[in-house]
Amino acid sequence: MTPPSDVETAVADAHRRGWALVLAATARVARDLDLAEECVQEAYAAALASWARDGIPNRPAAWLTTAAKRRAMDAVRRERTFRSKLPLLVEPEETEVEEPDDERAAVDPERLAREDVVPDDRLRLIFMCCHPALAQEAQLALTLRLVCGVAVTDIARALLVSEPTMAARMTRAKKKISAARIPFRLPGASELPDRLRAVLGVIHLLFTAGHTAPSGASLVRTDLVDESLRLARTLGELMPDEREVRGLLALLLVTDARRATRVDTDGRLLRLENQDRSLWDRSAMAEAHDLIVEGLRGGRPGRYVLQAAIASLYAEAPSYDRTDWPQIVTLYDELLSVWPSPVVALNRTVAVSMASGPAQALAEVAELEKDGRLAKYQYLPAIKADLLRRLGRPEESSIAYRQALELTGNDAEREFLAERLAHPHRA
Repeated sequence: MTPPSDVETAVADAHRRGWALVLAATARVARDLDLAEECVQEAYAAALASWARDGIPNRPAAWLTTAAKRRAMDAVRRERTFRSKLPLLVEPEETEVEEPDDERAAVDPERLAREDVVPDDRLRLIFMCCHPALAQEAQLALTLRLVCGVAVTDIARALLVSEPTMAARMTRAKKKISAARIPFRLPGASELPDRLRAVLGVIHLLFTAGHTAPSGASLVRTDLVDESLRLARTLGELMPDEREVRGLLALLLVTDARRATRVDTDGRLLRLENQDRSLWDRSAMAEAHDLIVEGLRGGRPGRYVLQAAIASLYAEAPSYDRTDWPQIVTLYDELLSVWPSPVVALNRTVAVSMASGPAQALAEVAELEKDGRLAKYQYLPAIKADLLRRLGRPEESSIAYRQALELTGNDAEREFLAERLAHPHRA
């Protein structure tokens, strides 16, 4: 018998590392998100008893995948049997009953050819979930939760809504899939571009949730960062001619290049100006630079190319003070014209404060406060607090720091804000 504590730890680790991959494999059999999720949940529950009795398997994800797929196939077979017996009771309209993937694979070469278009299991499931019949926020939320395993709380933070609101949206999205009988299949190659925008958004939000974890003790969730980079590279291989795909990969590379310097040896957050630039990943920055140059050629660049260009200017400056702030403001202006997001407008105020002074930036932050869309976004009061501190207004700065603390869930960020609050005059 394996100690219960060891089993619980193993199952929790398998859930964190493998949930999305197990779900992706199961969904190919179930061809229904709710059924796939239910089967995966049952597999994890069964693991608690089975691993305690038989020992923790060498490949937990493989064990869970097999268990979940078997449950899905049993459910599909029961449904098929029920439908075959149904004419004995009533005479329904003729409906084609799909068999599970494992049984149809040998006789459905056309569908296999479609699936070969996206050879990666997780990326395939992302494309499936980003169905154009769903609103884009529903696509993002559903995919991040089911495919990427991001917690509802963290998704809500990323999309700037409350957790109950996000949970309700996901429930409505699932019901719409079921009620509208949206086919759970991989789109053909010609359909991929129509879903690309949402897929890019999913990968970017997955990276964002890993780069600065919305909650928890660590600033970075390396598993999410590494997975988003892998997905971006895989997408680049699948759609090499899409500039925004290259732009997203460049953005992720140049942003993650600073990973090793974002906290000190004690895990405390280090601001950009205090990071050791000699330790940044120069090979990642060089790869990103080449992708950005390619992305800026041949027409007006999109949001990811522009974001990558901004991040690259920050990274390539010899020091924080010698950053080309006017050029960054210009790029932000272009980005706002392509992607008029209040988050972009807020990020722009940081560059404005360096190019034109904190007073002008504070005025723009005040306008964003009136707008109201960033009311629950912790970085608005954090930026406001910093601007007020630089303007020599410590009392008002302290109020803003307290507001930011109330909205922040990550421990490293909370510790940084608390330090600022305790020493409002410190540079």
